[in-house]
Amino acid sequence: MTRGRFITFEGIEGAGKSSLQRALAEALTARGHVVCATREPGGTPLAEEIRALALARRSDGMPPTTELLLMFAARAAHVSQRLAPALARGEWVLCDRFTDASRAYQGGGRGLDEGIIDALASIAHPALAPDLTFLLDLAPEAGLARARNRQDNGDRFEDEALAFFARVRAHYLLLAQREPQRFRVLDATQTPAELLAAALQELAAL
Repeated sequence: MTRGRFITFEGIEGAGKSSLQRALAEALTARGHVVCATREPGGTPLAEEIRALALARRSDGMPPTTELLLMFAARAAHVSQRLAPALARGEWVLCDRFTDASRAYQGGGRGLDEGIIDALASIAHPALAPDLTFLLDLAPEAGLARARNRQDNGDRFEDEALAFFARVRAHYLLLAQREPQRFRVLDATQTPAELLAAALQELAAL
């Protein structure tokens, strides 16, 4: 059986990753593909429990290294229990965030060493990398305004200062420059229909 395709969606809070993921999943399903739509941190019962711990607001805070290790603990479970099996079955896996999020948030945002993140990635998913990554690029001011207008209560990342998200965005764009063959940077100020059309055009090569 042919291995499935692994597509990831990245960007700061409010960029529209989840909306594009859902629209693309519907479009691919309508075209006859079997689609596994999932998210990180999370995606399995175990990983979702770790997600709740990692994203909860805490009066005592959370050290950046603890945050990073929790993200990779959830990722290791997700890869083993869901991502790898779905790809082996030939499904298209659409994942809202993956290891690039750790590089951007814990690396670019928190300032943790890139070598540590790469080492953890080699443990959590030594043979797995996205076939294509959509980076929805948006100014931090606009992204936070969108995120804070949502109906849910958000999580502790949304409480971060604007400068944090500026660092995250800059690091995402740096990652895209490093791997232009994998990343597709999309202007997140476009309408949902425009974003979907752009994403489908990029997927045609796969």
